[in-house]
Amino acid sequence: MTGVEAGAPRRLVVKIGSSTLTTADGRPDYAYLGVLAEQVAAVRAAGWQPVIVSSGAIACGLEALGIEERPTDMPSLQAAASVGQGTLSAAYAEAFGARGMLTSTVLLTRRDTADRTAYLHARDTLMRLLELGVVPVVNENDTVSVEQIRFGDNDTLGALVGCLIDADLLVILSDIDGLYDDNPRRNPDARLIERVERIDRSVMAVAGEAGTAVGSGGMITKIKAARVLMAAGIPMVICQGRRPGAIVDAAAGRAVGTLFTAPERPHAITPRKLWIALGDAARGTVTVDAGARDALVRGGKSLLAVGVRAVEGSFEADDIVDVADGDGHVFARGRAAASSDLLALAAGRTREELAANAILAILDERPVIHRDELVLFE
Repeated sequence: MTGVEAGAPRRLVVKIGSSTLTTADGRPDYAYLGVLAEQVAAVRAAGWQPVIVSSGAIACGLEALGIEERPTDMPSLQAAASVGQGTLSAAYAEAFGARGMLTSTVLLTRRDTADRTAYLHARDTLMRLLELGVVPVVNENDTVSVEQIRFGDNDTLGALVGCLIDADLLVILSDIDGLYDDNPRRNPDARLIERVERIDRSVMAVAGEAGTAVGSGGMITKIKAARVLMAAGIPMVICQGRRPGAIVDAAAGRAVGTLFTAPERPHAITPRKLWIALGDAARGTVTVDAGARDALVRGGKSLLAVGVRAVEGSFEADDIVDVADGDGHVFARGRAAASSDLLALAAGRTREELAANAILAILDERPVIHRDELVLFE
């Protein structure tokens, strides 16, 4: 990962978490936006086309409403987001405008990205904004996106945007220096992992929980985002957002935080597969045996019902599901061709048993997840 030559623009996604964008007492840090704008201006001058994925709407809304502590009820959080989004957009416009940059606001929800047509429209809009020299500021529409507030944060959104625009790099500005081999808040001897070339069980195991009351995500959401980006061939950096020059250094290829590399991919990652990987939340998990795992990872095969050992969650045909091995490690994601009820009945049966059953015979004739609709994370 290196800097760029003049005349050869590359696309950069910068994701900023709430804990980075706010002060210690949870209020928006408008001075930090000025520092951010300086760095974005610098990478633009170096030939990058940046997109900002920003949290902070709820924090801005709470400040405007005079609410001291973050509420726990959904209507209050959504009301705060509604009030704060305008304030946040105006703050970005002012800070970036002072440095000659025009910003725009793009609000997305899972409903938008779960529909493939809407997903492609979002991609086209972002690409056109970049062509026009605009710095898009993307946020999840917290006012209507219940699932985002309750379960996730903008790490997944950052990865989604990275895939949408086929970015060359995603930089996550966090309140921690990167990925450690243990929780540094509890273990002073924890060591920073500067480079990750493969996300396996050991990497997933060291991912911790959220570190502040301001944000809603933790290291695990960042690792899951990196997992998909690496499959898409997009490198990702996690670094301390308050570190001077963090964005500039990461874009220039200098060591900062943890770099998740993007090695040459052994499997084709089509736009459709990227949409499957990030466009919708997984509705369940299909656990497979060792033979099926090997056929998927090494053999380039589709998932057959005979390899299914267990089913978790409730989903219908055409829903997105995770694929896990016997140890519970999720190594793939795909579109299921059958419902959870039907797959649960088929789990553990031989091909002969499937073929002899009038209800399950259809699963002996077609894949549970076709190879063209399967994304491998390793």
